[in-house]
Amino acid sequence: MLKLYGGAFSRASIVQWYLEEIALAYEFVMLDMKAGAHLEPDYLAINPMGKVPSIVDENVKLWESGGILLYLADKYGKMPDSPEKRGEIYQWVLFANSTLANGIFLEASREKETPRLMAPLNEIFQKQSYIMGEDFTVADVAVGSILAYIPMMLKLDLSAYPAVLDYIKRVGERPAFQKTIGSRNA
Repeated sequence: MLKLYGGAFSRASIVQWYLEEIALAYEFVMLDMKAGAHLEPDYLAINPMGKVPSIVDENVKLWESGGILLYLADKYGKMPDSPEKRGEIYQWVLFANSTLANGIFLEASREKETPRLMAPLNEIFQKQSYIMGEDFTVADVAVGSILAYIPMMLKLDLSAYPAVLDYIKRVGERPAFQKTIGSRNA
């Protein structure tokens, strides 16, 4: 059975959300980060960076939430057949983990980056329900999780981006989201 390693309030919940979306059985291993469990030799053999999340799937050891999401989508989810569509998914997952997360969560860039990121996302969500169109994909787990953290953690005013707010509400109502990320906000 796949093992997902995480800590309290970590990006492991993003991976957990996707595992629930694709209904894949897994064991969640909660590491006590304050006690240094992520720095123990057994865990460093899985992730030499000593960060979470990480997974062990048979003989495969992976870390970095975006890489894990793409692996899971490729192996167990619904990845498109065309390299062009897969490339779009890769693009959105990488965008979420770097450009979007850094633009929103790094205080030094937040004021400048928020409108630069939210305006085009708002335009996209005015035209379609999800990142790739009308179907929910792993790209929505990546982007949706970062966007959903905004009202939970930052309380930024997104009223100028009503389609983004609708999207956050839409992904937040998904049962798998409620079971994972949503349950931490209760």
